[in-house]
Amino acid sequence: MLDRSLQMSLNCPSYLLVRQRTLCYKRLNPVRAMPPSSVILHTDESGKFPESRKTCNSLIASLSSYDGPLLSAPNTVGILGGLSVDSTLNFLRKLVHLSKENEAKCMPFVVCSDPVLNRELSSLERSSSSLCSRNEPSQSDHTRIVENLRSKRVFLEKSGAHCIVMPCHISHSWHDEVFKGCSVHSLHMAECVARELKEAGLKPLEAGSPLRIGVLATDATLKAGFYQEKLQIEGFEVVMPDKATMEHAVIPAIDALNRKDMEGARNLLRIALQVLLVRAVNTVIIASDDMRDVLPRDDPLLKKCIDPMDALARSTIKWAQQAAEEGT
Repeated sequence: MLDRSLQMSLNCPSYLLVRQRTLCYKRLNPVRAMPPSSVILHTDESGKFPESRKTCNSLIASLSSYDGPLLSAPNTVGILGGLSVDSTLNFLRKLVHLSKENEAKCMPFVVCSDPVLNRELSSLERSSSSLCSRNEPSQSDHTRIVENLRSKRVFLEKSGAHCIVMPCHISHSWHDEVFKGCSVHSLHMAECVARELKEAGLKPLEAGSPLRIGVLATDATLKAGFYQEKLQIEGFEVVMPDKATMEHAVIPAIDALNRKDMEGARNLLRIALQVLLVRAVNTVIIASDDMRDVLPRDDPLLKKCIDPMDALARSTIKWAQQAAEEGT
C-alpha cells in the first residue's frame, strides 16, 4: 500500500491524502472534515505545488481553505526530504517495516519533497567528491539551500508535525541553522546512530584500545564533521578514510556509480571498507545514499556496517510511540 500510494503521489504531484488503508478524497469540507492520517506533498520543478488533474485540483482547493493544521495527532512526524526522492521513499519503507516488526501502527506523517532542493543537494555532494574540487577551498554559498530547508521545516510545523526528521546526510550539515527557532522536537541522524552504538555496549577489538567507529561518506559529509562530533561526544574514536583511500577508492567508486558501472563501484567500495576494518574499527557507518545500496544484501562486509537511516527510523518510531502514550 505504501509503494502504491507513493507512486500515485508522484504521478499526481500535488496533494495525496492517505487515511489508514484508503485514499481520502471525501469529507473535505474545511469545517466538518477530520485531517487525514498522512499527507504526502510533492512540488514541481519550480518548487510549487502544481495544478494537474481535476481530482487533485479540488483536493488542493479544499486543503487550502482548511484553517487548521493538516494533522492533529500528538505523534505526527514531519519528514523533510533531501538528496533524492528515492532516499525519502527508502526511509518511509523503513518506518513501515520497523513499525510492523514492533507490532505497532505506523505513525501519522507529513512528507515534503522538493525536486529543486534534491538537485541542489545532489550537485553539492557530487561536486565535492571530485578530485579537482577536493584540493580547492570551497567558495559555495549555501544560504539558498539553508533557506529552502528552513522554509520546508516551517511548513511541516504548520502542518501539525510534532517531530521533524531529515532522512538526508548532507542536509545535516546545516541542522542547527535549519532548526533554529523550531517549536517542535527534531531528531538528528548522527545523534541517533551514536546513541544506539553507545547503548549496544561494544567492546574494543584490541585490548587497551579505544572503541573505534569507522565513517564512510562523501567528502562533503566528512568535511561537515557532524558524524565525528556526535560519535566523539559518546566516547568513540572516529576513523575516516585517509587521503589515499578517498582518492583511489571512495571518489572513484562514486564516479563509477555515476557512470552506471555497478561492478566497478562494488569493488572499489569493498576496498574502502576493508581499509577501515583493518584499522580495528568495531563497525563502519555508511553515511552515503549513493553507497548504501551498492553492495548486495548478502555481502559479508555489510555485517560490519550500519545504515544511519535505520537508527533514525527506530528513533522516530520510539518517539512516536512515547508521544502517542503521553497524548492519550
